[in-house]
Formats: sequence, structure tokens, C-alpha cells
Amino acid sequence: MKLYITDPSPYARKCRIALRERGLSGGCEETRVDPYASDPDLVAANPVAQVPSLVTDEGAVINDSPLICAWLDSRGVSGRPLIPAGEAQWPVRRLEALADAGLEMGVKWVLEKRRPEAEQSPTWIARWQIGLGRVLDQLEALHLKAEPLDLGVVTTGVLLSWLDFRHPEYDWKNGRPSLEILQADLEIRPSFAQTTPR
Repeated sequence: MKLYITDPSPYARKCRIALRERGLSGGCEETRVDPYASDPDLVAANPVAQVPSLVTDEGAVINDSPLICAWLDSRGVSGRPLIPAGEAQWPVRRLEALADAGLEMGVKWVLEKRRPEAEQSPTWIARWQIGLGRVLDQLEALHLKAEPLDLGVVTTGVLLSWLDFRHPEYDWKNGRPSLEILQADLEIRPSFAQTTPR
């Protein structure tokens, strides 16, 4: 397998954590690419040149981090499944979608900050910050624990550490002690420690 990644991407980090938690990292080449340079190999795997993108041993291409993580989880050789079977999967998938929504708000904020200052929209930045705050408040109310680990918890942990990385000025910890504890507990796991954004 080959997984196209960038180190800062939270979506790629989700997949890299899933690889490690499910005992698949030894059989997967993590290939760093520059999406903005339209790397030919990445474009061949993903026409919109986004990471992560997974190419299976059979040559099939899988894009979009929830789909990649689900595919990896279904082929895990060690560790417990990150997505439970049957009806138990739906709370996990809802949690993943909620944390992904927070990442979407944060990524939009990053892209806006990269525009020339005169072209930035304070209105949109405020909207994305408000949306992100609502997501974090909902996550805080869930009092999540690092164990048992599932894909929703993984995505939440990725969101929190990515906010520290990309938006260090944003004080998400204020008033959210449960999330602060969750982040600390997750970041000492080998799968998290080995994939810290840089």
C-alpha cells in the first residue's frame, strides 16, 4: 500500500494513526508530497491533488479520510477495531463526523489567513471560529475518554492537537477540561506520538 500524506494534514494524521493502531503500518509506504505543487503521482491517485490518498496493493485508489480509515480498519491485523460492528458503529461515526466538522472550520480559517490581509474576510473568519467553538462545546459535553479508542475519539484528538499546531492563538482549552485531559491522554499513545504534526 502507499499512503500519500503531508505531515501537517490532520486528515492524513487520522489515517496514519489508524495504520498504526490496526497493525498495518509495516505494509504501507507513507509518501510525503506537496499537494500545491500538483505532484504527478498524487494527481494520478487523486485528480484534485489532496491528501490523504491511499493506493492499495491491488492498485485501487481510496480518497477521503473517513473512507480510508474505514477501509484500513476493516483489514486490521492487530488491535481492536476503531469502528465497531453493527449498530454500535453509528455513535462512533457521528462523533467522527462532528470532529471532522471542527477540522473543516479550522482549515477554512487557515486558508483565509493565508490570503493577503486586505482580501481576508473578518465576517467569514468569525463565522468559522463560532462554528468551531460550537463543535468543541459539543465535544466537551460528551466527556470523552481515551479508552476504549475508536475512530471518533481519534478524530477528536487529531482536531485538538491540530488546533494547537495551526491556531496557537486560539484558546480552545478554556472551559473545556475534559477535552484537555483527553488530548493529554491520547498524545502519549505511540500512534499519536509518532504522527505529531510538524
